[in-house]
Amino acid sequence: MSSTIAPATAGRVTRPAGPLVIDIADVSKLYKMGTEIIHALRGVTVEIRRNEYLAIMGPSGSGKSTLMNMLGCLDTPTAGRYEFNGKNVAHMADDELADIRNREIGFVFQTFNLLPRSTALANVELPLIYAGLPASARRERAEQSLTSVGLGERMSHKPNELSGGQRQRVAIARALVNNPSIILADEPTGNLDSKTGVEIMALFEQLYEQGNTIIVVTHEEDIARHARRIVRLRDGLIESDGPAL
Repeated sequence: MSSTIAPATAGRVTRPAGPLVIDIADVSKLYKMGTEIIHALRGVTVEIRRNEYLAIMGPSGSGKSTLMNMLGCLDTPTAGRYEFNGKNVAHMADDELADIRNREIGFVFQTFNLLPRSTALANVELPLIYAGLPASARRERAEQSLTSVGLGERMSHKPNELSGGQRQRVAIARALVNNPSIILADEPTGNLDSKTGVEIMALFEQLYEQGNTIIVVTHEEDIARHARRIVRLRDGLIESDGPAL
């Protein structure tokens, strides 16, 4: 992907941060690779508040993916504290973590992760099925979510009938449909051309201005600069944490 998606910094809205959503304190993560122990995270501490727009950056092996998995409740720390909306998730059981992932976190992936034989509407309804909503309520909310990302006319289309940018918009609509506490986007423009990437980052900007909490994980400096804050990792440690300039 071309690294030319520069943010329009002039006149950008920076919303006041709200209550604490994520509180990670002195978190470490160890993996065993045969006889070798890998220190993926080494005492990381970070707070994320509601209405923040945050980017996490780092080279390969920095711990960026491990921290993303931790934030998304896809993994748990070896040591340290992780609280999500005041709940200690560090030692939760798998079913409790799954419930938080479905209700509190909207995931957006580089590869879209859409069901190929299902329509855009059915893909967006999926988290609501897991949440136990009745069919009529699921359809209404999924329609609203697709309309909010500009796909009101594409609800009956399957992924292979949509462009890459439209598929990512479906993924974003799916992430939004449960009104999650955070939207966690992993390299959201990685499979898109530069023009489409600009459109997707503009959509994230709109979502942030509407009050959503957005965390983008990226290795692209120009993508990170769309955020209002950048956390940089290196060798499992936070190298810097400050405003995106």
